Amino acid sequence: KYDLDQWNDACWQRFERFLALTAERDIIVQIEVWDRFDYSRQRWPPHPYNPDNNVNYTRKESGLAAEYPEHPGRNEQPFFFTTPPQRNNTVVFQYQHRFVDKLLSYSLKHQNVLYCMDNETNGDEEWGRYWATHIKKRAGEQGVQVFVTEMWDAWDIKADEHRRTLDHPELYDFVDTSQNNHKKGEEHWRNALWMREYVSSSPRPINTVKTYGSDGNKFGHSDQDGVERLLRHILAGFASARFHRPPSGLGISEKAQSVIKAVRKLESLIQPWDLSPQMNLLSSREEDEAYLAADPGKAYCLYLTNGGSVGIKLDTGKYELHWIDVNTGDWGETVALSSAHVITVEAPGEGGWLAAILRK
Repeated sequence: KYDLDQWNDACWQRFERFLALTAERDIIVQIEVWDRFDYSRQRWPPHPYNPDNNVNYTRKESGLAAEYPEHPGRNEQPFFFTTPPQRNNTVVFQYQHRFVDKLLSYSLKHQNVLYCMDNETNGDEEWGRYWATHIKKRAGEQGVQVFVTEMWDAWDIKADEHRRTLDHPELYDFVDTSQNNHKKGEEHWRNALWMREYVSSSPRPINTVKTYGSDGNKFGHSDQDGVERLLRHILAGFASARFHRPPSGLGISEKAQSVIKAVRKLESLIQPWDLSPQMNLLSSREEDEAYLAADPGKAYCLYLTNGGSVGIKLDTGKYELHWIDVNTGDWGETVALSSAHVITVEAPGEGGWLAAILRK
């Protein structure tokens, strides 16, 4: 049986090495402190916190059962109701508290770490609020500034669930909208713009660490869906966009690498964070054919999802258009443009293309 008063040093050494290696490579880590899926169904019977598996408490003392066979979305697991503002289950809570402090003893040494309280939760708001507040308190005691959020489960990011984060900028420093990646096409784009507008009164970074979409995905999302979602979110001005792991996403597959290379090439010419969505400048556009972000008169970034052509209204002047092949991550041709009003831009071929248009 486990003894919850003893640590598995090998686990924490791996965690420390992970944080150090990502910091060296300038990679941002978003830690999800708790994951409800670890505490129900097939993962709960062997779990160390299960009272049948440790020497620290019994079922009666902890209030925890040996099995929770239902989907964790039913919120039947008392593990997520232990904090003082909830049921104040001191028997289990002391070990949860100790675990989070142990995690922070490593992570607060690094400046490349973001903190997300849960993975896809629909649970009690007080649970996440407690841990977000606690993490900020511990960081403050060490003179460290940290950024925290909560990841809600609702696929509709306009749902009340998400407003628990959106409406509390005093606690939650950034927003995670990964669940928008269950949406497709124009709806996916409109939701991203809605989120951008919603936080505009108290601007915060918007992250999406789970871009779903791969052929054979259980939700019916294709590789193409995954690529489109990631690029839409970049054009919408999100602070991060990451492919989810297989089989739900493209992970770091060759296709994913090509898309990332294409985005980095775009970034070498135009910083997406200097642009804003400007769909009003497009014409002759079919549904889900093209998306545009721009700093009008200076720089424009066009994304064509699968070839085709659209009209773009440009300020009068001379421009250079740089094509980037999303499928390969390679540069395409560079074209000189002169504009007095609307120009037609046609992709060099099928598949996804990025066009960086810069005023000369």
